[in-house]
Amino acid sequence: MTAGSFEGQYVWHPAADDRELAQACTDVRAGRYLSAHNVLKDTRTDFEVRAHRSLVLASEAADSDLAERWLAEEPSAEAALLAARVAMVRALRMADARDGRAGALMRIATAACGRAAKLLPQDPTPWVAQLALARFERSHDPAPKGLLTAPPGPWQLFSHILRLDPWNREAHHRFLAFFFTRHGGSASARWDVASFLSHRAPLNSALRLLPLVALVEDYDPAALLADSTWLQPQWTATALGIYQNWFPHTAHYRFTPVLDLAYLGHALYMAKREFEAREVLTAMGPYASRMPWSAFGDPEERLTRARRACGLPTPGPA
Repeated sequence: MTAGSFEGQYVWHPAADDRELAQACTDVRAGRYLSAHNVLKDTRTDFEVRAHRSLVLASEAADSDLAERWLAEEPSAEAALLAARVAMVRALRMADARDGRAGALMRIATAACGRAAKLLPQDPTPWVAQLALARFERSHDPAPKGLLTAPPGPWQLFSHILRLDPWNREAHHRFLAFFFTRHGGSASARWDVASFLSHRAPLNSALRLLPLVALVEDYDPAALLADSTWLQPQWTATALGIYQNWFPHTAHYRFTPVLDLAYLGHALYMAKREFEAREVLTAMGPYASRMPWSAFGDPEERLTRARRACGLPTPGPA
């Protein structure tokens, strides 16, 4: 992983320092899919990168007919995966907007996920896309033993994904999101699931960040001393544990894990651990993600405030 130095402006594009993905995004916007095929085929045995690349490409392709055209012209596993991801993105957008077309788009997305899964059975990514849709179906499989609240949810689908890829990052985040209050879940279930999933993961896994994601989701600016939550010993210890056990391994990542670094850097900054936060924010280079900063206000302003508090350079005038 080589994020590069900060040269005065943030780079918000989710491709970050994945140069091949950034070029594929440019081509997709121009209506070309060959580079998308190449960057996806290159990840057939790297499911974490495959999930990330397919999601970023789908976000670029969702407002065009590129995915449908590619699938019609070249019905490969990669074309089917992008079509499934595009259908997922469209369905989620419509459902979140409470658009009446959401139901039809959900059925299209589910069928597209099934088609992609058949073409490359060992790939968990189509199933992850289907898991993203599960919050609109409110599945009620019983929870496994070990959870205090035993919240029902899409446990069978999640378990199937874990059999294909036990530490699939996106699957864990999608599953946790099922229990967010804004998606019909509850605070007790959210905390129970975040704790359960993070503690079963290795110490050096990015999945240890899941409680920090839940903490941001739980943030209420109107609550008394809301910003002091991260100063509580349990959360300071959680952030420091991730810093000590996971952060050193990011130097060996294929690409900079911008979103995970942002959650960790934010938690350390909020806990007033500026030395550690400085290292994490530095590792991000110029790359930025809107979460978790946008939960607290304007993301650029909040990120800039954190960088300034850590003694790091901040953007100059545009």
